[in-house]
Amino acid sequence: MSLTVVIIGRPNVGKSTLFNRLVGKRLALVDDQPGVTRDRREGIARLSDLEFTVIDTAGLEEAFDESLKGRMRRQTERALADADVAILMTDARAGITPLDRAFADWLRQSGKPIIVVANKCEARAAEAGLLEAHALGLGDPVAISAEHGEGMADLFAVLAPFDEQGGVGIDDTSTDAAQPVQLAVVGRPNVGKSTLINALIGEERLLTGPEAGITRDAIAVPFTYRDRTLKLVDTAGLRRRAKVTDKLEKLSTADSRRAIQFAQVVALVLDAQDMLEKQDLTIARQVIDEGRALVIAVNKWDLIADRKEARQKLADRLERSLPQFRGIPIVTLSALKGQNLDRLLDAVLSAYDVWNRRVPTARLNEWLERMTETHPPPVSQGRRIRLRYATQVKTRPPTFAVFASRPTDLPDSYMRYLVNGLREAFDLVGTPVRIHLRKGKNPYASKT
Repeated sequence: MSLTVVIIGRPNVGKSTLFNRLVGKRLALVDDQPGVTRDRREGIARLSDLEFTVIDTAGLEEAFDESLKGRMRRQTERALADADVAILMTDARAGITPLDRAFADWLRQSGKPIIVVANKCEARAAEAGLLEAHALGLGDPVAISAEHGEGMADLFAVLAPFDEQGGVGIDDTSTDAAQPVQLAVVGRPNVGKSTLINALIGEERLLTGPEAGITRDAIAVPFTYRDRTLKLVDTAGLRRRAKVTDKLEKLSTADSRRAIQFAQVVALVLDAQDMLEKQDLTIARQVIDEGRALVIAVNKWDLIADRKEARQKLADRLERSLPQFRGIPIVTLSALKGQNLDRLLDAVLSAYDVWNRRVPTARLNEWLERMTETHPPPVSQGRRIRLRYATQVKTRPPTFAVFASRPTDLPDSYMRYLVNGLREAFDLVGTPVRIHLRKGKNPYASKT
């Protein structure tokens, strides 16, 4: 795929709405409040038989300093440098503003092909704004309504000549083994999630800074490590539900939780100076409940004086608060200084492999026999519960079915005994392990 298109415009003209329309999914957060988008987001767009990469950007501001708006502008400049074609989006209902003219001049200097798109043209009130767009001197504007899907054929007509591959699409025949490992990077606000991803990929791909809550969207970034393809997903900081009252933060939080649901491995980033607060444990439990492999990344480790004491404190807290999930991989690092990043990626790939592990049925039943001999199941209704057979029914996470004579009577304590035994016997540490009890068939029962 050769064509890359970037969507640029001032705040609140509908860039993210058009992005979502083109990719066919609600990937970017959309709200009436200006300035929702901060980082640039990439996706695979489709218009008829034309497939291309589309980049959503933050609303352009006339800011050139080190402020948040200035850093957002630099992200847009990088997106423009990577693109083949730029879409300058305007709001036809509001008409052409001095800011639109300033950005048209800026885009003209870039030397990139520019397509003017006048959005919100679904009503007659937009006719004047559409005519005004001719004054930008960038050719005839394309009238669309990103929200209602109007004008997409016209947009296809102006984009198609830039496609070098004649509409050749993506190869959808790739095997599951070739699919990237999806790694979601989660944690409380301002623990260094975006800084960590920038350090891993070796460029300032994501917006960072001292302000808490900079990241709003869950942004996916492709990355290759040791010939393995990963998709790194940066997420907004997760605070306690009771503290989340702003509508936009609620949208960001929901986006982060969806990122966990669709991830395969989750890296929970902790601040080494403030480890395993209640919210950290809440996030960890959510990851476990979703059945995702978990790796703990302790960031800002370079700021810790007594590291032995800090390690012991972390281990004790995990043992007390998450006893059912022993063996979670813990990696101490410094994203700002680039320390121990390889160790983190190695731990992620190892956790992914364990998450996909399959245990042979013969070995599994040998293990079950040893477990029941060492610690027999309890007695129920005058008879000892019998565990007859075990098999692995799925991976991702490892899930097992155990056939029992009275499955509903087996206590939770014995289930924990089996889960811990599975972890130790088959090296399933650091990943959720699930056991489903099923009632074995009685061969002497009447079949009538």
